[in-house]
Amino acid sequence: MEDTTLKLRGMSCASCANNIEEAIRSVPGVEACSVNFGAEQATVQYNPRQTNLEGIQQAIEEAGYSAYSLQEQEMITGETDAEQAARQAESRKLKRRLIFGGVITTILVIGGLPMMTGVHMPWIPAWLHNPVLQLVLTAPIQFWSGESFYEGAWKAFKRHTATMDTLVALGTSAAFFYSLFPTFFPEFFLNQGLSPDVYYEISAVVITLILLGRLLENRAKGQTSEAIRKLMGLQAKTARVIRNGQEIDIPIAEVELGDVILVRPGEKIPVDGEIVDGLSTIDEAMVTGESVPVQKQPGDEVIGATINKTGSFKFRATRIGKDTFLAQIVKLVQQAQGSKAPIQKLADQVTGWFVPVVIAFAIATFIFWYNIMGNVTMALITTVGVLIIACPCALGLATPTSIMVGTGKGAENGILIKGAESLEQAHKLQTIVLDKTGTITQGKPTVTDFVTVNGTADSNEFKLLRLAASVERNSEHPLAEAVVQYAQSQNVELTDAQEFEAIAGSGVKGFVSEQLVQIGTHRWMNELGIDTSSLQQQWDRLEYIGKTAIWIAVDGKVEGIMGIADAVKPSSVNAIRAMQKLGLEVVMLTGDNRRTAEVIAQEVGIKRVLAEVRPDQKAATVEKIQSEGKIVAMVGDGINDAPALAQADVGMAIGTGTDVAIAASDITLISGDLQGIVTAIQLSRATIRNIRQNLFFAFIYNVAGIPIAAGILYPIFGWLLSPIIAGAAMAFSSVSVVTNALRLRNFKPKTLG
Repeated sequence: MEDTTLKLRGMSCASCANNIEEAIRSVPGVEACSVNFGAEQATVQYNPRQTNLEGIQQAIEEAGYSAYSLQEQEMITGETDAEQAARQAESRKLKRRLIFGGVITTILVIGGLPMMTGVHMPWIPAWLHNPVLQLVLTAPIQFWSGESFYEGAWKAFKRHTATMDTLVALGTSAAFFYSLFPTFFPEFFLNQGLSPDVYYEISAVVITLILLGRLLENRAKGQTSEAIRKLMGLQAKTARVIRNGQEIDIPIAEVELGDVILVRPGEKIPVDGEIVDGLSTIDEAMVTGESVPVQKQPGDEVIGATINKTGSFKFRATRIGKDTFLAQIVKLVQQAQGSKAPIQKLADQVTGWFVPVVIAFAIATFIFWYNIMGNVTMALITTVGVLIIACPCALGLATPTSIMVGTGKGAENGILIKGAESLEQAHKLQTIVLDKTGTITQGKPTVTDFVTVNGTADSNEFKLLRLAASVERNSEHPLAEAVVQYAQSQNVELTDAQEFEAIAGSGVKGFVSEQLVQIGTHRWMNELGIDTSSLQQQWDRLEYIGKTAIWIAVDGKVEGIMGIADAVKPSSVNAIRAMQKLGLEVVMLTGDNRRTAEVIAQEVGIKRVLAEVRPDQKAATVEKIQSEGKIVAMVGDGINDAPALAQADVGMAIGTGTDVAIAASDITLISGDLQGIVTAIQLSRATIRNIRQNLFFAFIYNVAGIPIAAGILYPIFGWLLSPIIAGAAMAFSSVSVVTNALRLRNFKPKTLG
């Protein structure tokens, strides 16, 4: 299967998105497709043996739209500028037609004031209300300013469907073409006792107002991508590369892997790499959300687009172009902005049948009033009003615009949200399960205690340490790393271990110098039948003070015990308190024994502890909590957390953790700070609240406006909704929805800790 992202052109409303989705799905070999109206993007998964990109693009073109593929490199370099240029060109086109329509419409409205108000206005020349003059003035608006509506309606007609353009074209055409009859055959109406009124100004005003709405909507939609532009703006333009002993400035696109690059204080780091010479502090706030500059030295990684603060250093480029950290962030944010939230399904279902139903309703309205009142004018006004105010454009914008702003805002705060579904799901969370090591704690355990059965005679402790570290260096576990680092700090020379084996959740074993070395938990020692009584008192002491104790046995006999401590992250206590203030139950999950786990839990304020959980049991443990009826988020950083992250309703990976954990997660906290969980949940709640407000704005215009436009209040109050007011309301609905979504740009996480 292959995935591709297509940029779409020619959509005018959510119905267009549905039409494109249907067209893509009809292509044999397409497995999945999602079209986002707000982002003007389609995400397609297809079988390359059955179809290809050209086949999908052809299906879109046959449906009356156009599309081009966003290649990865294009997504991170030129796409944003190209998109902005296309949007500006569209704005200029709309503005020209709007200005023309606005000037002519003003003349038409002034000329029609005496008739509309029933008041004699001697200062308005009578010839301004001449039907022929009005026809001449209105025709360019109808067919030039409103050209796009006819184009869209014709495309929809050829597909045997209907869109917003269909409604506008039908509504304004009804007013325009009806007016031709009283213009050229006024006697026909007079002979029947009817007034030969014309409604050119209604058509002109509606088209002008809708063009104004589209212009404002087009501008506002451009602002929803502000987060992407901010991220792209971080990128350095050039790099100072050292080649052949010379420092040369080159565009970052020409930087090659392995190049050594010089960075001076105040400069941006051009690409990702590893420091080879020099010391400095680096501001990584715009990428990680971490406000405090980080100290760096040789061997440390640096991230492209971050800012060097204090010293000069040289680094070797390790990731360039589309592989840089910033490029990956931009790609993830773009994918998230193009995805669909489950709440959008409601809008999609509604818009799918909305337009045909409205057309049928408008016809019924005309027939009803014509039969009841015998008044073609009233029947026409109500019909046009229904067609105009029923446009579902705002409904289609309600969800995607909020998702775009919300995911972008997450990226600004160091939170990568992989899809709209995750963003929506996060606001429902009830329980947060935190892995201990690397999540609550810093994940850098160090050996603090080392006790041997035979003491230090004959350098016994160094011999035992050599055996233990020689086995542990084959393991990737953080505790194993602590043992190896401790041995290296003691200048112990390690040797190769044979027949190494890791037993998940228990320990490791291997042969060193033909001696069987087993290192692991107290429970595993008991399972192996190894007597631990000689160091039982030391084990009790270590666990009482909250340290992780590991046993070392040689040839089936306990020889030593190590105490390992992993400091709690400075922000963990406040972050956990903030989660609890949000009404969430916080649970600690760890493989440590219960006594050690409870000491850490008490330190950070967690009441529910799930201890002695083997890695292969973590996913089942999350599932068990879900079976209690809870919506659960799992937060972890290790490879062994990946199944649990996938099992949880929302998996959150610590950005400083393993690639496997990040890949399995729904949300990545780049900085590794648990405060990111609080921010993510607050952002999710704010986004969903914003979407609901948008849906209200969209529905209230349509649901309340259609009956009024159809004349439901006429029998009671004698009120009819002018098509002009309907056109203004429809245009204002789209603008109000997008404007409300843009309020999310002001989102700031509240301090609750």
